[in-house]
Amino acid sequence: MLYFAVGFGMLLNILFWGTGLSWLIVPRPYRRYWPFFVAPAGVALQSAVVWAGAYANLAGTNCYARWTMVIPAVLLAWGLSDGSRRRRLRRDLKQAGGVALAMAFALGLMLRPLTTASAALTTASLGSCDAADYAAGARVLKEFARSDRTGFIGHTEVVRVHSVDNFFDFWLRLNHFTPSALVAFNGSVFRRQPHELVGLTAPVLLVLVMPLVFWLARAGLRLGPVASAAVTLLYGLAPVNLYAVYHVALGQLLAAAAVALLTWVGIAVWREGAIWRRAPAWAGVLFITYWLILGSYNFIVTVCLVPAFALAGGIAVWRDDWRMLVRWLVTLLAPLALCSVVFAQRFLGLLERFRLFQQYDFGWKIPAFSPEEWWGFLRGPGLEAYGPRLRLLLSLLLLGMLAWALFRAARRRSVTPWVVVCLTVPVLLGYAFLEVRGAIKGTNASYDAYKLFSVFYPGILAALCYWFTLGARGASRPARAAVLLLGTLVLWGNVAGARQFLRRMQNPPLIVDSSLVDLQRIERLSQVDSINMVIPDFWSRIWANAFLLRKPQYFSLHTYEARLNTALKGGWDLHGGVIDVVPAQPGGLFVVNPYYTLVDTRSPTFLRAEFNTGWYELEQLPREPVRWRWSRGDAQVQIDNPQSYPLVVRCRLDVRSLVDRDLQIWLGDHLVVSKAIGTNRETIWLPDFTVPPGRSAVQFRSPQPAVTPGPGDSRLLGVAAYEIELHVRRTGDPEPPGSGA
Repeated sequence: MLYFAVGFGMLLNILFWGTGLSWLIVPRPYRRYWPFFVAPAGVALQSAVVWAGAYANLAGTNCYARWTMVIPAVLLAWGLSDGSRRRRLRRDLKQAGGVALAMAFALGLMLRPLTTASAALTTASLGSCDAADYAAGARVLKEFARSDRTGFIGHTEVVRVHSVDNFFDFWLRLNHFTPSALVAFNGSVFRRQPHELVGLTAPVLLVLVMPLVFWLARAGLRLGPVASAAVTLLYGLAPVNLYAVYHVALGQLLAAAAVALLTWVGIAVWREGAIWRRAPAWAGVLFITYWLILGSYNFIVTVCLVPAFALAGGIAVWRDDWRMLVRWLVTLLAPLALCSVVFAQRFLGLLERFRLFQQYDFGWKIPAFSPEEWWGFLRGPGLEAYGPRLRLLLSLLLLGMLAWALFRAARRRSVTPWVVVCLTVPVLLGYAFLEVRGAIKGTNASYDAYKLFSVFYPGILAALCYWFTLGARGASRPARAAVLLLGTLVLWGNVAGARQFLRRMQNPPLIVDSSLVDLQRIERLSQVDSINMVIPDFWSRIWANAFLLRKPQYFSLHTYEARLNTALKGGWDLHGGVIDVVPAQPGGLFVVNPYYTLVDTRSPTFLRAEFNTGWYELEQLPREPVRWRWSRGDAQVQIDNPQSYPLVVRCRLDVRSLVDRDLQIWLGDHLVVSKAIGTNRETIWLPDFTVPPGRSAVQFRSPQPAVTPGPGDSRLLGVAAYEIELHVRRTGDPEPPGSGA
């Protein structure tokens, strides 16, 4: 129940913040539809308060978040002082009742698998590590002042990114500010830590887009109320969106809300005739819309107007009405200019953000969508497609129905078909370009393509479902039956895909477990002055960074932006993988828990060990910190002895194989030991061996060849190492107790 209580609490809190503001900013002709604009207003206002708190140098949202609850309360009271508004309140809310029910249903559905994954509030992911980055930003904004340079915050050597030389300004200028600001603010209000809220925030942000999807379908495309509600429900269940939710892509979801609102405003301003005297009435809505974009995906500001501009520009060319196009552009762009001045750091960071895109190949490869997948026909968490025959049949059916609806509307001289074209074709062309570019260059441009598609998906989905108009009032029975059957089929396709996501998230591949959360204890250890992050897996390493911001940190591997790889100058190594180092000297080792340890780099028996060639990536059981790495056959572990004298190592191995084999351990050209291992995990103590100063290679060999595990896995596997524990002492020192065969 805790997930539901906190998740719905966050949703209601954001809506509370946006209610009074929406009454003030919505233009008069649309004022009775204010419930559909509450969500973006609430998000923008909370984000702006955190921005102001940061620039006021307040010590994080913990010191002011609850006090600022007076702001939405005052706005609400001010709005209710209008008697006519009080009289209309019930009627206004009633018209959004169906959307509210759809939002509650979708949020409950998305939260349900998280309750199975963990009884305690925590964050899980299908594979992306964005959640830890957002959590780090949330902690910065929640606990620190802008002038604070404590620990990692001011560790310029590691966190410098272009013009930014501290971790706080990195969030204000370059990274996705608003998502972390929301987590920080609501964390302070509900007294929750970032790792407890980041995963919950994603489904909350998705349902906050749903009212805008309804409004875009209803007011932008003139679909009927039932058809608009159906599109809204589909959006809440769409696998395209659940992929973003369960990869915790908060900035992407916020950008989708902003683009949906901006697209409708562009359509509405054009329909009004872009009258100069009406321009100020739109300024408030446009200002918060641009702030949502600049505060989250600031680079989307360069393309956010593409559908709306295609609509207005195309009609202007057809009618040869350039003066109206100029008025339209000024109306839409003037608030952007004002927003860029108020939030100058976000706007000025755009150029550096694009430079980062050129510098790093962000993301991973995502399968390209074929037409039926635009409507949500996807099989699972990897966005897998159905078989080719079914895909072709569904694509022809859906595209045929859409073409029929557009042709019928065009015959009636309706301009709406042009709206449908503008909401889909420009974005799909950009999507196709990025997919082709990624395929040709072998980059992760398909990741950018997916992001582009999903950010514009509210308009795309509403436009693609224009065939709902074939079943409007007055249509023939066959036409209405065809729409009903097709609508049921599309709903089934989305539900089937959503079920696969929900099942997978009951046992997610990545989760913040109690052993990770326990790392927070290190911040209270006065003897730990600085840390080398030698944790091998990315997820654990970046979460460790978020939990330990009050300590300077060094990384041997580039770990996200503002976590540069440098020389390991820290006083302690933080281990959390398969290899553990146990120095003999008292005080040289601090055991955080059974899965994470700190090793003093100043100990006279300190050394480092890491996997070298011949190993596959780290694997682990979901929800259980059991980790292992398979060898590809012969493999190496690299040992670095920074001392000026040799060290004696006694090694404990926890290993198994898929078949019975002889495991040989070599140090250079010297055979240390040969042991027979089987298919069950077993512990082996190796004889002592001496490691000279400098770099050495411990080799794992076997005369038996590597084998494949079976169908579905084509890898050749040798030995699985669950733990490699190195007990280190100086020559002549007595053996430490408990380190024997």
